[in-house]
Amino acid sequence: MKRTVYLLGFITSFLISSGLLFKIMHWPGANIMLVLGFAFMNIALLPYYFYHKYKAAAV
Repeated sequence: MKRTVYLLGFITSFLISSGLLFKIMHWPGANIMLVLGFAFMNIALLPYYFYHKYKAAAV
């Protein structure tokens, strides 16, 4: 589980940073990378983070 979260975090940060670079340089594909990066962050990483914080507070 931890390895999966680290992999998703890496992919998310890579997509967002690459999308920003592509956007600054006006290269094609920037919007797709940014949307995918923020989607991974909102669908996978943030729920796991809040679940982990909830479990840690309950103990």
